[in-house]
Order: sequence, then structure tokens, then C-alpha cells
Amino acid sequence: MKRWRWCGSHATGWPMRWRRMKCRHPHGRSCAGFTLAEVLAALVFMAIVIPVAVEGVRIASLAGQWGMRRAAAARVAERVLNELMVTGEWRRGVQSGQAVEGWQVFEWESRLDSWWEGNLRVLTVRVRFPVQEQESDVVLSTLVDVSQ
Repeated sequence: MKRWRWCGSHATGWPMRWRRMKCRHPHGRSCAGFTLAEVLAALVFMAIVIPVAVEGVRIASLAGQWGMRRAAAARVAERVLNELMVTGEWRRGVQSGQAVEGWQVFEWESRLDSWWEGNLRVLTVRVRFPVQEQESDVVLSTLVDVSQ
């Protein structure tokens, strides 16, 4: 069986014509195609590589979402902590509420704990946020003087 292929290119200026392919296999076997072993090896390789690549993309997406939401939660915690300090609401003890940052709603909780130094207390604000069905939080604390 004679095989022919198209040779040449307009871009290179070579003349375009049909050339006969030379088969290097003995006994006139076919020159084209893949063996069953090659096809099976490619399928095994894809069966390993594709799930690993998909898992890598999922982890990268999770890390990106977690970083963005953690940064937003830190801004919310700082804002709530500042508001509690400025308004004096921190004296009430445990408080909670919701804050909106962009399109996300964050739940926050504040707590007043004792400190080893006489008139000082630790004011802590914890902001919770979900990332792909997992709960995470950001905690900010500062010292407040109860004598003022």
C-alpha cells in the first residue's frame, strides 16, 4: 500500500506537492497509528494526572477564597473593635452582631477578659466567616483601661 503526504508551504516558498512516505517497518506493516500498549499507557497517565491537576486547582481556589475572606474579616474585626472603643460599648461585656463587608455578612462577638495588671482588661473581637463549607475566624484583641 502506498502512502502519500502533502509537503511544502506557501510561507516558506517551498513548492507544494505530494510525496510518497517511506515505511520503515519490515514486511509492509502499517506506518501510522498507536499500539494498544501506547494507548493504555496514555490512559493510565491521564487517569493519574487529571485528578491531581483538578485537586490542585481546587486547593488554589480554596486558598484564594480563604485569603480574601480572611482579609475582609480582619477589616470587620478592626472596625468593630474601633467602634466599641470609641463609643464605650465595650463596658457591657459580651456582645455580638453582624457586619457587612462588600457582599459578605460576617458574624462577630466581643468579650472582655481580665488582665494581670490592675485596671486593665483585654477586649477581644472574634469574627467568623465560612469558606467552602468550613468555618474559620479572625481574632483581634486590645487592652482597655476600666478606670476611665
